[in-house]
Amino acid sequence: MPPTPDFSVAMPPSKKDQIRTLLKGIETGDPKAVEVVNEAKYIQRNRLTKEGNIGLAELFKRLAKPSPKVEVVRAFEDGDFVFAHTDYDFNVVEIGFEVFRFEDGKAVEHWDNLQSEPDGPNESGHTMIDGATEAEDLELIEANRIFVRDFITKVLMERNFDQLGRYVSSSEYTESNPNMKDGLDALRRNLANSRGERTYDSIHRILAEGNFVLCVSEGSLSGVHSSFYDLFRLANRKIEEHWDTTEEVPPRSEWLNENGKF
Repeated sequence: MPPTPDFSVAMPPSKKDQIRTLLKGIETGDPKAVEVVNEAKYIQRNRLTKEGNIGLAELFKRLAKPSPKVEVVRAFEDGDFVFAHTDYDFNVVEIGFEVFRFEDGKAVEHWDNLQSEPDGPNESGHTMIDGATEAEDLELIEANRIFVRDFITKVLMERNFDQLGRYVSSSEYTESNPNMKDGLDALRRNLANSRGERTYDSIHRILAEGNFVLCVSEGSLSGVHSSFYDLFRLANRKIEEHWDTTEEVPPRSEWLNENGKF
């Protein structure tokens, strides 16, 4: 009997997979990696990169010269958005968050936030990228989004640190910030002792897939205009894990495009 023909149709790559391929292009310098980008509509929010495919291709070629290493540690989808947590080695190791907006199957807008990674783990033994990577509780996406917005607003913006216990697990809180350590009490002490050095002024975007929620905020660190990307993992209606990057917003005189950071 002849074999049964296979009429199955290969599924197109997900948005997450397309972005993984795009970011891996930084390592190879392959200009084909940017084919997922719609050059005609592409809005580049990295102020140090030119617009469109040409800007990305030039960037990839430049970054490929020192033989960089690129690892996409975790990636998530939220409707038309993909957000990825990345580990870059461009002779200097940087941890980043990359956000892309899709339209008609192509990436049409990009934001990012990068921070240099220290040589070793924090006091609790965690690097900036350790921890869980797969989303769960997909049915709770909107509830988790609202929960994180409330946390950022009431605790970090309004500095009501007495409300931390409403949002952060008292028994299971893992902290990947290089200057902090695990535990609700440690987080409370760190925030209380900051004396306003790290201020959150506005929320620009909250993206989520299941129990992973990324909040993009604007504020200042020690008086320097900064962007804050905070990624949270929720479980049992509490925050149980946190990663972040902080980046200075450069002055307008240094921009290579006219789009804002946010």
